[in-house]
Amino acid sequence: MLKVSMAGLRAGVMMLLLSLAAMPALAQQADSPEALIRDSVDALMEKIEGRKDHFAQHPEELEQVVESNLADVADFRYIGASVMGRYFGNATPQQRSRFVETFRQTLIDTYSRGLVTFDYREIRVPDAQQGARYDDQASVGMEVVGSDGTVYPISYTMRLDDGQWKVVNVIVNGINLGLTFRNQFDQAMRDQNRDYDAVINGWAPELAVDELEKGE
Repeated sequence: MLKVSMAGLRAGVMMLLLSLAAMPALAQQADSPEALIRDSVDALMEKIEGRKDHFAQHPEELEQVVESNLADVADFRYIGASVMGRYFGNATPQQRSRFVETFRQTLIDTYSRGLVTFDYREIRVPDAQQGARYDDQASVGMEVVGSDGTVYPISYTMRLDDGQWKVVNVIVNGINLGLTFRNQFDQAMRDQNRDYDAVINGWAPELAVDELEKGE
């Protein structure tokens, strides 16, 4: 599992990604990826307001909510293939599917823990956004203001898939999470002499969240 402390930003930085969780119900209402993210922030805050203690005592309920919502908005097969990188082509279909499932569960567990521990002042989507270079790709910025007033920038990489925008990567405070996980998978394959099954069975990516706090 990712190393996430249970206090302050070290616990909450993973929760920032949970703004994804409100997107599915809003997918048909938003005209752009920017509107989708902006609406999702409001919806997520509405879901967790006043229920942190309940979810902390019933983590299985929160995991079910997260799992249900992320299934529709995050392109886990695309993300999994990206994390496997150059090793994807030689993996069997079964190995690819198993890694995607393992990776998905890792994120769900992490997001769920962060959701009930993050202490923030404000989450906002700035009006000024970077223009998309392609019609089927977009980058949407978000800012999370910590309890101490520090602003942490989040950037969602999104792609249009069958008429629906989906998230394929996240950059937190300048740290590219997709690239970080890909490098870790590559190192694990080297350490395990390219034994796919051993790497997948032992997948427990290390993410130094203090690096996310400090940024690049």
